Amino acid sequence: MNSVGNNSVVQEVDLHSKTNNEEHHTSELSGDQLIVRRGQSFKMTVKVTKPFNPDLHSLLLTAKTGGAQGEYSSEDQGTLSRFGIPDYPNRSLTAKAIWTVQLHDSSSLTSLILLITPPPDTPIGKYTLTGSLWDEEIQVATLVVLFNPWFSGDSVFMSDKLERQEYVMNEQGEIYRGSTDYISGMYWDFGHFEDDMVDICLMILDKNLNYTNNPSKDLASRGSPIYISRVVSAMINNFDDPGVLQGNWSDSFEGGESPSHWSGSHDILSKWIKNDCHPVKFGQCWVFAGVMCSVMRLLGIPTRVITNFQSAHDTDANLTIDVYHPLEGAEHIESADSIWNFHVWVESWMTRPDLNTDGKYDGWQVLDPTPQEASDGIYQCGPASVIAIHDGEINLPYDIPFVFAEVNADCVDWIVISDGLKISMFSDTKRVGKKISTKAVGSKERVNITHLYKHEEGSEEERAVFKYAISKDEENDDEVDAPRGSMTYDQASTKPPPVSTPLLVMHFEELSMPQYGEDVRLNLVLSSESRVDRQMSLRIRVKGMKYNGTSVLVILNETKEETLKPGKELSIPILIPFQTYYKHMHVCDSLKVSAMVTDMRHPDRIYLAEDNVLLQDLPVHVSVNGYVTQHQEASGAVSFMNTTTVAMTGMTLALSGSGLMKEEKEFRLPDLPPNNRIRVGFVFVPYRAGEKTLVADIHSFIFKDFKGNCTFKVNRF
Repeated sequence: MNSVGNNSVVQEVDLHSKTNNEEHHTSELSGDQLIVRRGQSFKMTVKVTKPFNPDLHSLLLTAKTGGAQGEYSSEDQGTLSRFGIPDYPNRSLTAKAIWTVQLHDSSSLTSLILLITPPPDTPIGKYTLTGSLWDEEIQVATLVVLFNPWFSGDSVFMSDKLERQEYVMNEQGEIYRGSTDYISGMYWDFGHFEDDMVDICLMILDKNLNYTNNPSKDLASRGSPIYISRVVSAMINNFDDPGVLQGNWSDSFEGGESPSHWSGSHDILSKWIKNDCHPVKFGQCWVFAGVMCSVMRLLGIPTRVITNFQSAHDTDANLTIDVYHPLEGAEHIESADSIWNFHVWVESWMTRPDLNTDGKYDGWQVLDPTPQEASDGIYQCGPASVIAIHDGEINLPYDIPFVFAEVNADCVDWIVISDGLKISMFSDTKRVGKKISTKAVGSKERVNITHLYKHEEGSEEERAVFKYAISKDEENDDEVDAPRGSMTYDQASTKPPPVSTPLLVMHFEELSMPQYGEDVRLNLVLSSESRVDRQMSLRIRVKGMKYNGTSVLVILNETKEETLKPGKELSIPILIPFQTYYKHMHVCDSLKVSAMVTDMRHPDRIYLAEDNVLLQDLPVHVSVNGYVTQHQEASGAVSFMNTTTVAMTGMTLALSGSGLMKEEKEFRLPDLPPNNRIRVGFVFVPYRAGEKTLVADIHSFIFKDFKGNCTFKVNRF
């Protein structure tokens, strides 16, 4: 409630912020600041010192956004709107995004109850609302306008109530990582209802390059979720703008935090704004995606986090991933392409009138804030319609060829011999794009949504779409410097090497779930329909790998000769001792075990099998004691057992949780000898009620980060 000066005709302005915010689903953001959603009216009461008659008097209101003084606002661009009682007669004929006001029936002559409505195409952002009454200018309010997924006229409207709750209002998420065979859910705290998140997210918009170059045009474009989402995908990384996060896939994270340290978005975003918008160090794909999801949900755009397992990075945009396997003594060839164990992006829900007027491509759109390839000269990606990706419509904006390849590229494996000659082994049309996953609505269950991105692998429909995508690209063959929205394609590479019936079948068997701290045991199993003994030369190699397909080092390398008997399986045990691998796991994400087998009678017959081994983390146990109440001190404990045979040194414990701790708490822990347990007690004062999750992260010099969490209810004070 704002009081006006003693000599003013306006005695008092009541914004009803608490009530309005509850009705606009923004009460979690603030009880004091007025935060509304476009397309929906909000109430304001103006008390005046003399009678107001709408038939005799006029009230003019002006809403504007853009610059400290509204210097970038314009009626024609929808960033300034004049309206009133009666309606403003001198409005520009080309005015856009026109606000409206109605006088509520319960108004009196001196108490004007106004119902003000920003239209559903209003550019989002911070607005000043001023008034003119009886020739007096009044500063009425400062408010924030967001997208409105509750309103059918908004381009982000989502009709399902449970989906809106999940994709807009839920602060607690799961991000899936690991590999196709070992998928693990990692709790992620979106934290988009923390007190400073509105200011942080609006600052992200104001720091984007488009605003720097042309503020008026940028502000006018903020009514479109297509535009906003593309801007946010660029601003979450700092590759070419003052973005939030700096990516790092190296072995060193000096000067910042390892990406595996983070458990939520708010710690990152608050560090960014407190550090004068300098990038936070460091992030990788799931961190970029988690932060972007938080920003989009706060702005009102329904958003979810997606994980694509066996995700292709096709740098030359030819829909083929080349993988090279050097023979002993041959030079190692680095492929520009790669297959990541997993890659994480987000999907946001919106209409796409720029693609089709009948709404065919409305719905989920892929957005990827991880800086991989430039799009329109900036490291941004999307929005790419999931339906268009499914149908192979690669000529549509934005960045559909890149995302299509991530889920549907073919792989060609090559043997590299000593003179540098490359010989194709086989083509695999099914390796890429596995178990595309997201969190279920209303639960922590994982949902497989691969069918939304492509037809069943190997089906006639899937191959037809792949060929169609290639044909669409051929329409661009004569274009020069085509953007990433279309592919430059080597036609020869569309013809994979012939696939023949293998004379040898081989695969790995993992004897138990690989666990950090234990030896890894596998069997390499070979079989053949040959009727004679076959002398086989085997080269078995174990590499420490990054999750993005980068090899860090060779951990084990051995050769042996074996005889494969007719009609029998040959099982060869492989042992990777803990003492051999543990020193490297602070820089590696997985172990890749490969076996290259050569038929000694027919040296041109070479066979390959690979297995990606992910070690399961040691458990971190988190507990919270008793009945927890808002604004009252509570306590809990973290316990962790060193089940390995080596001492854990350089240990730290970090605790975080939105609504529970304003900032992350960190503890330095003593060295932990083998077969010993540590227990750390802590206290905290929760400041928001509801279901909350406290996350514990334990780090050591010999491993990256092990995490645990505890979800509990904070009762209202």
